[in-house]
Amino acid sequence: MSMEERERVVESLPAEVTWDEMAMPEGDLHSEGKRHALGALRSYFKQQRRRVYVGTELPIYYPGERRFAPDLLVVLDADPHLRGKWVVSREGKGLDWVMEVHVGGDRKKDAEYNVRRYARLGIPEYFIYDRARERLEAYRLPSPEAREYVRIEPRHGRYPSEVLGLELQLDEERLHFWAGNALLLEPEEMNERLRGMLDGAQRRADEEARQRAEEVRRREEAERRLAELQVELERLKSRGE
Repeated sequence: MSMEERERVVESLPAEVTWDEMAMPEGDLHSEGKRHALGALRSYFKQQRRRVYVGTELPIYYPGERRFAPDLLVVLDADPHLRGKWVVSREGKGLDWVMEVHVGGDRKKDAEYNVRRYARLGIPEYFIYDRARERLEAYRLPSPEAREYVRIEPRHGRYPSEVLGLELQLDEERLHFWAGNALLLEPEEMNERLRGMLDGAQRRADEEARQRAEEVRRREEAERRLAELQVELERLKSRGE
């Protein structure tokens, strides 16, 4: 098969997953769990100026494998442009990190089948965000050649990801990412904090302006009273008093 023929085959691959291949919709808990993580990771890697692709529910094609669409995926050293699918043979590499968000229904797909499948595909790390039980499960290949996961144990409540260079933590029904002691914020949270900082700065500026105006008023009042006293003193002197 020529390069042109191979490219036509790749382009013909569907960029969507059928209803039969997808799990039943699981509502806001499921979508919010993905959206917050997606925003935080994209914002972080953009600030780091690293070539990292972060996607969600993207059809994935491994050679000789049935396609699948993980809730969240990360590929290092990959251009972050928009894609309709990830074809390993064209991209030149597979996924580096995957997270599935589980809310309801049968856990076997995420907690058993995908654990075996993602390890067999050589995906270095796999995280399960179980929103029904509010807990994390994490797995890592112990070596590039390994095809069976070992569990990642938490340290002080945080699960270290060697692939991302970050730590994951569940706190108050939210999934947080940490870079050392710095909490990663998603764009909405960053904008909210910036708005709060701007509002605080504006309040301080308004208060400083009010205080300056008050000082000017007091100084003008003191100067007026001094002028009145000088006039009265001159009047008394002119009368010889």
